[in-house]
Amino acid sequence: MKKLFLFVCFTLATVLVNNTMMAQGCVETTSSDGPQLVGYIQPQFNYYMFGDDAVGNPIKPSTFEFLRARVGIVGSIPYDISYYVMAELSPVSGGPSLLDAYISYAPFDKYLKFSIGQFKSPFSLELNTPCYALNTINRSTVVNNLASPFRDMGLMLLGSFGKDRDIISYKLAILNGTGINTLDDNGNKEIAGRIVYSPFEWIKIGASGRTGLVGKIIDSVGNVNSVTRYAGDITLDYKKFKFQGEYIYGITAGTVATGGSCGGKATTASPTIYKSSGFWVAAMYTFKFNLQPIIKYESYDPDGTTYSYQGVAQNYSENTLTFGVNYFLNDWTRVQINYLYNSESKVDGKINEYDNDAFMIQFQVKF
Repeated sequence: MKKLFLFVCFTLATVLVNNTMMAQGCVETTSSDGPQLVGYIQPQFNYYMFGDDAVGNPIKPSTFEFLRARVGIVGSIPYDISYYVMAELSPVSGGPSLLDAYISYAPFDKYLKFSIGQFKSPFSLELNTPCYALNTINRSTVVNNLASPFRDMGLMLLGSFGKDRDIISYKLAILNGTGINTLDDNGNKEIAGRIVYSPFEWIKIGASGRTGLVGKIIDSVGNVNSVTRYAGDITLDYKKFKFQGEYIYGITAGTVATGGSCGGKATTASPTIYKSSGFWVAAMYTFKFNLQPIIKYESYDPDGTTYSYQGVAQNYSENTLTFGVNYFLNDWTRVQINYLYNSESKVDGKINEYDNDAFMIQFQVKF
């Protein structure tokens, strides 16, 4: 704990002296007149092209669903105190559950704020993009796998510097490392941080990191379980054109589910080390009538570990090309249409092409 304390103090001092992001909530309070009701719903239709199983049933049935249905309360209390509570009501996400709940104290205006409670981890550009502002319906596969757990309980310091706009912004958090709504059975804590530099109004360059010992720390055979993640990203937003990209590299030590053959690692190493990585890039242009075509390419190498893609377990590298269009009816309502074309890398030296494309259309209203 002493080393952890010294590391946190050193990192915080470095951030405060040399630098300084968006607040951690999806929606911020706009007045001190009392609680404000906020939220959004995202009903959608998914058509999966995964083929049929041996007896003729669809492997992934097409369906209507609510990907997200969220309602929350935000507000501020004199002086310099604010609160944020957000709940997920969608049955697709496992039924009603608490997403975010934290209290913030901002004694130095935007330069330094303290938040304690449950919130998103300050890691990854796409993870820290609010769900209602994502450019595509789904987050990238690499983000889903290497930025998780998305939410955790802990203490965060965040702020920004810049007179007319935020030139440098930062977030630094100490987290349980156990994930959302999970009591702490971790013998240590996880540290996560993100910093964004914007030399010009139309460009943002970000860097993220997180590291920690997880679970029971030492497993049944004496291996130490730990995770380390690094990420870098860039956003170019000039007039009606927007480009974004992100790369994430992860090192996982200890017990991880593997796929056996087909590229899976042997589990006799002490400990087994997995080095997963991936990236995504997206480009879009907004035409008249608020129509925004988008193309996105992403790639994820799981290093032999088993992960879930569209609800189906697999352990090979996945490349996804998304063709989409976003239509904004107004500031609160939009429609997204995505076609996901997937191609797989070699497995056991053979090129494989699986039936796993998908077509999705999502409607959104936020309030």
